[in-house]
Amino acid sequence: MKMTVPASSLRRIASALLLAGMLPFAALLSNIALANTVPAHIRSEVQHARLAGEGTFRWFGLKIYEAQLWVGEKGYISDSPSGEKFALNLRYARSLYGAKIAEASREEMLKLGLGTEQQRTRWQASMETLFPDVEEGTQLTGIYLPGEGARFYVDGKALGDIRDAEFARAFFAIWLDANTTAQKLRAALLAGAAPQHD
Repeated sequence: MKMTVPASSLRRIASALLLAGMLPFAALLSNIALANTVPAHIRSEVQHARLAGEGTFRWFGLKIYEAQLWVGEKGYISDSPSGEKFALNLRYARSLYGAKIAEASREEMLKLGLGTEQQRTRWQASMETLFPDVEEGTQLTGIYLPGEGARFYVDGKALGDIRDAEFARAFFAIWLDANTTAQKLRAALLAGAAPQHD
């Protein structure tokens, strides 16, 4: 049985440890509380959201972004169009054009063999329309809408939807498919993605 301690309780314990002069333990608990705080836009989309895992994506040693996977009670169910919502949150470590993010996404879908050339062209155009340019600290969040498509947020503010279920499966497969090119990141994201049982 896995027990979840509310972030508010962790903060109270951290404050008590700080007063007792136990700074390292207080700092550790404060970091845990911060990690367990569900962003408001994710909480509004994913019922009973919890952090399944997080990791860093690097390209030739350069840090590109930090990623988090937020799941509901049922966890992450791969290849299940009837599964529940989940959220993938990316915090960028450098400036990138939205068009480049869209292009890179299309290239990863191609590597995975997902969609037809016509679909990928259409999907890239939709992403280019939707994705903003990002800079260090910008957060881009994708919400998986089972059987419907994907919804996107930037820094917690709604960007819009791409209403295409096949697009959504292909997009999130970039990080979560068994054949992704980012295997270490996938393992980190899915570390705690199994359903929780009391």
